[in-house]
Amino acid sequence: MKKGINIWSFPQGTTIAESIRIAKDAGFEGIELSLNETGELSLEVTEQEIRDIKARLEEAQLDIAGLATGLYWSYSMTSESEANRTKAMDITRRQLELAANFGVDAILVIPGAVGVDFIPGSEVVDYDLAYERALECISTLSSDAKAAGVSIAIENVWNKFLLSPLELRTFIDTVNSEFVGSYFDVGNVVHSGYPEQWIKILGKRIKKVHFKDYRRQAGGLHGFVDLLAGDVNYPAVVEALRSIGYNNYVTGEMIPGYAHHGEQIIYNTSRAMDAILGRIK
Repeated sequence: MKKGINIWSFPQGTTIAESIRIAKDAGFEGIELSLNETGELSLEVTEQEIRDIKARLEEAQLDIAGLATGLYWSYSMTSESEANRTKAMDITRRQLELAANFGVDAILVIPGAVGVDFIPGSEVVDYDLAYERALECISTLSSDAKAAGVSIAIENVWNKFLLSPLELRTFIDTVNSEFVGSYFDVGNVVHSGYPEQWIKILGKRIKKVHFKDYRRQAGGLHGFVDLLAGDVNYPAVVEALRSIGYNNYVTGEMIPGYAHHGEQIIYNTSRAMDAILGRIK
């Protein structure tokens, strides 16, 4: 397995170029970038800007571990608004296009939500309608993914939707495309389950993996902690990943960041991931 770091782990305001430099210095093999509404890598990013990012990565000998986006919290495939659903699908298509350009094999996609507690005023959608809408959108987008040669990887997040590995497995199998699978986030299931069980159930459907840690006793968003400081049984997680033959990127996505000396979280995460992956002798 290769070791990556998500760009959201860096202190706010860190440029892509600086993030690449720090990630390389910390010992990562890849960095996961994020598509944003504005900024360096936006929906309107130019071909020259893409070439510049690729050149920086090549110079640092660093891969793009994945392409994420936070835009699905604003534009949802399960929304009551058809315009909102269409926008969400357009974002996926743009992700696929950029991922193909960057040489990324899978993108992170959130297929909507029933409700989102950590976003005040978030829309609440009936679960059955959310399922129908998400299934319709992802099924339609699977042909775009196939054409791009890039997989749609559905992340398990705190969206009150696809709440068990059995349900997520069924959802993926119903779409029935080799270009639709799971972006499995280890830390996101700890409040209600066991990530090693999810891995074994999802199996070959897992396209990408996020490493986070979570302390159940803390609860809520406050439960997310540094790797190896929470309740994730990482020996069991690694054993489960190896048992299904997973050999793609495991990418650290660290929240929250440090209040001081923010870059240090990148170095600490790298060292913890070396321990988790058995790279420290």
